[in-house]
Amino acid sequence: MSKEIKEEHSLVTAAKEMLAFAKGEMDLPNYHYVPPKNIDVSEIRKNLGLSQKDFANHYGFAVSALRDWEQGRRNPERSARILLSIIAANPAMVEQTLAQISS
Repeated sequence: MSKEIKEEHSLVTAAKEMLAFAKGEMDLPNYHYVPPKNIDVSEIRKNLGLSQKDFANHYGFAVSALRDWEQGRRNPERSARILLSIIAANPAMVEQTLAQISS
């Protein structure tokens, strides 16, 4: 199946699910993720073999923020902890997603 057909199919499926939900015919999954209060940013970065500058640039963080997190001067905000958790768990998926949204 071509990329265009897959995207169209996913949009049609999503529209049908939204309509079914609006009619009360289906429930949507409910996720509640609580990111960790503390996250070892340095360990995540080192496991990927990236310098602070490369990691920050690659994932859209400010280098100064990354340094502050790693040196314990600041903790990442909730949204950053979520992204960092995803990067740690599945960097390949993050890479693929970033490539898709960048093109």
